Amino acid sequence: MVVSGVAVAVSAVVARRGDGDEMVMIRRFFDHVLHAYWYGQRKFPEEARRRIAEAIGRAEQGHAGEICVVIESSLTPMQLMRDTSARERALEVFAEQHVWDTAHNSGLLVYLLLADHAVEILADRGLHPAGTDFWPQAAQRFRQACASPQPTDGCVAAIAEMGEFLRCHLPAQGDNPDELPNPLRLL
Repeated sequence: MVVSGVAVAVSAVVARRGDGDEMVMIRRFFDHVLHAYWYGQRKFPEEARRRIAEAIGRAEQGHAGEICVVIESSLTPMQLMRDTSARERALEVFAEQHVWDTAHNSGLLVYLLLADHAVEILADRGLHPAGTDFWPQAAQRFRQACASPQPTDGCVAAIAEMGEFLRCHLPAQGDNPDELPNPLRLL
């Protein structure tokens, strides 16, 4: 039953696209099937999630930015049939996680989609003017971290670099409450 459901979903994706990228779409579909929800938990076990949460807490000191890290193992078959990109999904997650809901419009989402090996960094309007050169480099650091056998160390280092960057470009002025929860979120 599952196999036929997978075949129907793949056929629907290929038929909808119709632009000659059938093999790419089929491969993407199976990559997402193989990266089920448990994959994120295996790649980032509880100890890793704790270390990343602590790194976020340290990185948020001294600036008005709020860092939110979300890891999603794979997209749903419906999202794949709609050909949802990592960027489109990151925009959805940005809204769902209320990253935009900070006093200084200084929320920052780091979204990792493991099945696509994709990293998207979205900065709210309070941060957007700063770092047009920095954000692509930061995303590359997260990509490299996730590709390594020990992704936690690379993620912690990338988060620390983001904190340093934000301290230079958006220093805290007065009270600096922690507006977004620090724990890594697995979807």
